[in-house]
Amino acid sequence: MAYLDTDDGGRVYYEYHRAPKLPVVLVHGWGMSGDYWASAVEALLADGHAAITIDHRGCGRSDRDFADMSIDAIARDVAAIVERSGALRVALNGWSLGGAVVVAAAGLLGERVAGLVLTCGASPRYVQGEGFPHGGTAEDVLGIGAAITADRPGFFRALAEGASGEGASEATIGWVERGFIATGPRASTTLAGLATLDQRDLLASFAFPVLSIGGVRDTIADPAIAGFAANCAKNGTLLTMDTGHSPQLEAPTEYNGALLAFIRTLA
Repeated sequence: MAYLDTDDGGRVYYEYHRAPKLPVVLVHGWGMSGDYWASAVEALLADGHAAITIDHRGCGRSDRDFADMSIDAIARDVAAIVERSGALRVALNGWSLGGAVVVAAAGLLGERVAGLVLTCGASPRYVQGEGFPHGGTAEDVLGIGAAITADRPGFFRALAEGASGEGASEATIGWVERGFIATGPRASTTLAGLATLDQRDLLASFAFPVLSIGGVRDTIADPAIAGFAANCAKNGTLLTMDTGHSPQLEAPTEYNGALLAFIRTLA
């Protein structure tokens, strides 16, 4: 485990699990931490691939009191940690809001990126806009902060149930719920960035392969976003799984198999 000391005075927690093959950087969804990638890390290491997990600003073991909690700031952290690792090439994998983070980070890392995975990603957009009829509305996203303030435990319990997927065990729901509850008071400002996010041009500019994974029963990110992302990318592929918003938690064996199959093509 290690910490990145950022330019704006905070510390970001990350883990670099070293192995000989192409490193995969795993960026979690909003309110979670790198712990929610544990099964994927185990699968990557067993296949000889290094893995880097990062706790977003305001989440997990990272500091809570950053002034800048934006998606772009988190992406800069990701790029800085990749630079510090010394890896010449990496694959990036972002879950949910982490999808927007890794797209932004890929724009910073350039030729170091061998490939990109969007796991139920909130990219290239999360809400409806011109030429993009998918997702909810900006108003819905901007209202989340007030909903959290009004009933933090109730809001996060409902969100954990949605994020864990249909039929999830109480153990899984409780695990996800604890991640949300532990977030810092400024974390909702990160989420608010999805109201204006538009990465269509950036995603379309990437020449490397992009795997977009969508869950057909996802109630948090419109499953159509995954298909749009795959079509937006120059070299995009859509994989649809019979899961909700968290395929790496709901169907880890199937998910890890698909992830490894893609990563092996990048070596």
